[in-house]
Amino acid sequence: MRENIIELKNIKKVFDDTVVVDDFNLTVKKGEFVTFLGPSGCGKTTTLRMIAGFEFPTEGEILLNGKDISSLPPNLRPINTVFQRYALFPHLNVYDNVAFGLNLKKLPKSVISEKVKNVLEVVDLEGFEKRRISTLSGGQQQRIAIARAIVNEPDILLLDEPLGALDLKMRKEMQLELKSMHEQLGITFIYVTHDQEEALTMSDKVVVMSDGMIQQTGTPEEIYNEPKNAFVADFIGESNIFEGRMAASMTVEFCKTQFPCVDNVPKDTRVDVVVRPEDVIITAPEEGQIRGVVDSAVFKGMYYEITALCGDNEVVIQSTRDAVPGQEIGMKIDPDNIHVMPAGALMNVYDGVITKDGRAAFAGGEYECDLTQLCDGSRLSGECSVITAGGEEIDLAGTYVTVEVPVKAVSMSDEQKEYRASGNIISFIYKGNHYNYTVRTATEEDFVLDEDDLWNEGDHVSLVIPKEEIILKRK
Repeated sequence: MRENIIELKNIKKVFDDTVVVDDFNLTVKKGEFVTFLGPSGCGKTTTLRMIAGFEFPTEGEILLNGKDISSLPPNLRPINTVFQRYALFPHLNVYDNVAFGLNLKKLPKSVISEKVKNVLEVVDLEGFEKRRISTLSGGQQQRIAIARAIVNEPDILLLDEPLGALDLKMRKEMQLELKSMHEQLGITFIYVTHDQEEALTMSDKVVVMSDGMIQQTGTPEEIYNEPKNAFVADFIGESNIFEGRMAASMTVEFCKTQFPCVDNVPKDTRVDVVVRPEDVIITAPEEGQIRGVVDSAVFKGMYYEITALCGDNEVVIQSTRDAVPGQEIGMKIDPDNIHVMPAGALMNVYDGVITKDGRAAFAGGEYECDLTQLCDGSRLSGECSVITAGGEEIDLAGTYVTVEVPVKAVSMSDEQKEYRASGNIISFIYKGNHYNYTVRTATEEDFVLDEDDLWNEGDHVSLVIPKEEIILKRK
């Protein structure tokens, strides 16, 4: 069994009171190809920079071969980094770019020459020594950047979206070349990307990140076939995600139909159900487990992407069979191809306080609420924050409360009002017949809510909550 080379323990990174990486724990084995995968702003590059030494963790430890290097500067770490923009020296030729680090170490010229020659063979650019950087293609520059990094024989090579500047065809070629280089060199690779195909193609281990935290770690096969939550299922490849319920052990209900599955989950458990489009089998209407009407069919080269309407749910299918809009079809899904995951929370929960106006202040907003929930047998008095209980008036202003708001009770509006909480949409997932959104407020608190309408990530919205939907409990 390979030994651990890098361990990240309880890593947290804070910039200007904003937590960008939190509770990050990861073990990397010697010689592994590990990829940090996630959307922009999820903390993957910051984590890579902490491993490199360009940033230091606010909390936690980074161990290299069992020794803490958390506060060690980059030049004292046996780690090299390849950046997206390569950072090559335009005034130096290929040889001098590759030899730059070796010259700093003042190695003999004969040793430098031999090392440069060997590493250029590895990246398949032998004979390019005298070429100027400006004469090279993007793919060739990327190989020179890798050659400059590996010529120093680092224990670990960090790659921060190194293929981002290349066109699609070149990216696909370089994915295979990087995988080949990794196998040839035996160096530990830690790679950052937002491209799922890159991660699945090259990696031994994929670390899926969102909002500064690890969502799931596993092999490409595990990540794709057994996503742990709706975010991973939605981010990795294409998925149909439905809200469901366990009708019995190994039987799940979604799209108003019961399907046999392989997940032994207790009866009546709320679940999210993932079905990959390629796993939906088109049949004659009478032969399917469910029926639907084709809404659209688009030829994608290797398959047709078909959207069928099944009641109020959309089902996306990838099939070699064509279909015609308006056509009724049947659909079957094998038990092995139905993946059941824990459902998201039903409630948003916050700390709050009652204002002198009798509103509940929480998550950066103030909302009308029923204060009589806080005292049995009470009724509202004439003043805003005052209730009457047992003939006695009680002023609740300043009372600390726990506020619960059902996910399905919150809605969004582009109409900004001073008393409402507002924030930006940071993520959303389509669940067959509605979108599940996460909105982060100015107080860094998240609202989860369901909406039929499509909004864009980054949209600034205000949050509408009916008075009768706000549940108050004394703290």
